[in-house]
Amino acid sequence: MSRRRRAALLIGLALVLGALAASDVSRREAALREELAPLVDVLVARSPLEAGHRLGRSDLAVRRIPERFAPAGAPALPELLLGRRLAVPVEQGGHVGPLLLERPQPLGAIGVQRDERAAEIVAVAAPGTVVPGARVDVLVTRERGDGTSGGTQLAMQDVEVLASRPAPAGDEPRRPGGRQVAATLRVTLRQAVYLTAAGSFAREIRLLARAPGDHRRVAPLTMEAG
Repeated sequence: MSRRRRAALLIGLALVLGALAASDVSRREAALREELAPLVDVLVARSPLEAGHRLGRSDLAVRRIPERFAPAGAPALPELLLGRRLAVPVEQGGHVGPLLLERPQPLGAIGVQRDERAAEIVAVAAPGTVVPGARVDVLVTRERGDGTSGGTQLAMQDVEVLASRPAPAGDEPRRPGGRQVAATLRVTLRQAVYLTAAGSFAREIRLLARAPGDHRRVAPLTMEAG
C-alpha cells in the first residue's frame, strides 16, 4: 500500500472515530439534561449573611437549579421571608428558606413581665413588617355613626410585637388599604383594655413598623377626617 493511500485511510479512520465520539458526547449531554430537568427557582444570598440578620429584598437573589437539587418546600417568594431574622449564618450563594429563619417563641416563653399583658389585635399592616421583635406605632381610625371614617389617632407608640400571623378567615378589612395581620403586642393593662374596645368601635386599626433602634416619641396626635 502506498504512503498516500495509507495516509488517506488514517484520515478517514480519524474522521469516523471523531464522529462516533461526538455522537457519544451528544447522547451523554442529552441524557444529562433529561436527568437534571426540570429547572426551578430558589432564593439564595447575594452576600454572606450572619445569624440574626433581618432579611431585606437586597439580600436575596433568584437562581435556577435542577429540581432534584432544590431544597424541599422552598418556593422562590421573597415576600415570605422579608423582615424575618436568620437563625443561622448563610454563605454567599447559599439557599435561603423558611427553615433557616428564627421561629416565633410560644407565648409561654415570651416572658411577659408584671403589669404587662399580651394583647392580640387584628390590624392592617404593610406585608412583612409586623414580625416578632418588631416595634410598632398603633393608629386607630374611628367610625362615625353613619359608617364613614372619623378621626385617626396615634393611640400607642413604640409597642413590641410578640407574635404575628395572617388574620383568621372572616376578619376581612372593612375597606381596602392593606393586608390584615393578627398581632400579639406587649402592652399595659390599660392599653389592653383600650385595644379590646377599639376592636369594636374602630373602623380601622393600623400598625406602622419602626426602624430598628428607633424609640423616639412624639406628642399625642389626632387627625380629623377632612
